Amino acid sequence: MKEVKRVFMVDGKPFYPLGGQSGNSCGYNERESEIAFKAIKLLHGNTLEIPVYWEQIEPKEGKFDFTSINALLASARRYDVKLILLWFATWKNGNMDYCPAWVKTNPQRFKRVISPSGKDIWTLSSHCQENCESDKKAFKALCKYLKTNDGTEHIVIGLQIENEPGIIGSDRDYGPEAQATFDSPVPTKLIAVMKKARRGEVYDLWQLTSGKESGTWPELFGWEAGEVMTAWSIANYIDSIAESGKVALNIPMYINVWLMENPWWPIPGECYPSGGAIHKVLDIYKWFTPHVDMIAPDTHVGDSRGYEAVCATYARDDNPFFNPETGGAGNSHAWNMFRAMADYNCIGDCFFGVEPIIAEDGSVRPEWQMVVDSVRCAAAAIPLLLKYQGTSKIHAVIQEDLLWFQRLDLDGYMGLVEFGEGKVQNVGKDLRHSVGGIRIEHTDNNRGRGLVFQVSRNEFYLVGTNYRLFLRRKPSLEHMKASLQVADWIPKHPGYFVSVDEGHFDQNGEFVADRRRNGDEIKRGVWVYPDVGVVRVITCD
Repeated sequence: MKEVKRVFMVDGKPFYPLGGQSGNSCGYNERESEIAFKAIKLLHGNTLEIPVYWEQIEPKEGKFDFTSINALLASARRYDVKLILLWFATWKNGNMDYCPAWVKTNPQRFKRVISPSGKDIWTLSSHCQENCESDKKAFKALCKYLKTNDGTEHIVIGLQIENEPGIIGSDRDYGPEAQATFDSPVPTKLIAVMKKARRGEVYDLWQLTSGKESGTWPELFGWEAGEVMTAWSIANYIDSIAESGKVALNIPMYINVWLMENPWWPIPGECYPSGGAIHKVLDIYKWFTPHVDMIAPDTHVGDSRGYEAVCATYARDDNPFFNPETGGAGNSHAWNMFRAMADYNCIGDCFFGVEPIIAEDGSVRPEWQMVVDSVRCAAAAIPLLLKYQGTSKIHAVIQEDLLWFQRLDLDGYMGLVEFGEGKVQNVGKDLRHSVGGIRIEHTDNNRGRGLVFQVSRNEFYLVGTNYRLFLRRKPSLEHMKASLQVADWIPKHPGYFVSVDEGHFDQNGEFVADRRRNGDEIKRGVWVYPDVGVVRVITCD
C-alpha cells in the first residue's frame, strides 16, 4: 500500500477536483466565464480552473481591482462548483502577455530576457528582483482578498502560480545580471543536495559532465548549463511568491509544466520553455520550492506509452500527482484518465478548454461525448477513489487499439473484461440499453473504458462504458477437477452473484442502490454505461 497525500481539502475533508480548464482569456468578463461554468455542469465536474490576470487586478501599480474575482466567486456559488485560480503574471507559456502595461512598457525597471544576439525577448527575467517583488506583491494582495472574501466558504481550493513558466526564444537569459550568475560558482546548496540525493537526472548530468564539487554552471553542467541554471533561478523566484502568498492564505499551490514531449526537436527555449520543470530538471524544482505543494504536468500526450511515462515521472513519493491540464490527440483523455487514477494515484484531473463541449442548443457536442461520459463515470466513483487509491484494489479498464478483451488478476477471482458486445449474441441488457430487444452496437471510436474496484473478496464496484466484466473463482489445486466440470459455458462462468445493483454514493460516502439487476441482465457479464452510475456486485463462494 502506498500513502496518497490528499492536497485538496474542503471543510477539513479530502476533495477530488474533477472538471476542466477554461480558455486563456475566459476570466476577463462574466459573459465568457459563464460559458465555462455551464460546461463544467454539462461535464458532471465539480471544479473549474480559470485564470486570474495580473494586468486586470493591478491595472495601475499599487491600485488593485478585484471585481473579476467577485464575479468568479458569485458564479461558482450559483453553479455549485469549486475553483482553482490560475495566476497569469510573470509567465504565461514562456512569455509576459498578461503582465500590466506599466510592467510591459518599462523594460529599464522590469528587465526582460536577453537573447544570445543581444536583443530582448518578450519574457521577464527571473534574475531581475524588481520583477519578482512586483509579482509577489500582487499575488499576496490576491491571497489576502481571497482570505477575506472566501475564508469560510472555501470556494477556491487551490492556486496555480504562473502558467508554464520558462523562456521561449533562448536557452537562458544572457543579460548582465544573468551572465554574472552563469559565470559564478554554482551555489553550494545545490551541490550539497545533489551529493545527498546520489541519484536522479540532475545528479546524473552533473556526474557525466564533471562531478566536480565546485565550479561555474558550464563547468559543472556542460552545454546544458543554461537550462539547469534557468530552472534553479525560476524555481527560487516562484517559491518566494508562494511563500509570500501562503502567509496570507494557506491553500494548495502548484506549478504547471509545458512538457518537452512533443513532435519537434527537444531544444530548450525553442520547442518548450527553457527552465520549466520538465523531467530533466524536476529535481531542482523539488529541492528549491518548499512552499509549493506540487509540480503538475500539462499532459497533452495521447499515446498510452507516452502518457504513462509522464505519469511515472511526476507521480513521485515527494510529489502528489495532479493533472491540471490534459488533452492529447482525439479523445485519448477519455480513457487515459482512468489509467492515471488507478495506476498512478492521480489526485485530481481537469482537461483543457471546456467551452467547446456546448452546442448551440446547450447540449453536448457529439465529438465531446466520450470525454463527458468518462468524467461522469469518474465523478460517480470519487468516494471510492478517495478511499482506495494507493491500494491494489483499483483496476483500470482500457480498450487499447485492436484489443477486444482484458484480463484482471483479482483476489480469489479471475476477471475477464470484454469490450463492446464481444462474441456474445445475447448480451441480456435491459430495455434502456437495447432497441426492440436487439443489442445496441458501439463504434470503434467509443472504446471501452472505466474502473473496477474490488474492495473485498466478494464486493466489487464498476464504472465506465462499453465493457462487460465476467468473474470466475480461482480454482485451488484440489478443486481444479471440479472446476473443469462446470457445464454452464466454462470460459465465462459468471460465478455466484448475491446481488448486482446500480446506484450512487450519498454525501456520507455510503452506497445507495437505485435499481436491482437479475435474471437475463446478469447472465452474460456485468455491463456498464455512464447513465447507470456505479454498479455494485456482491458474490459468494
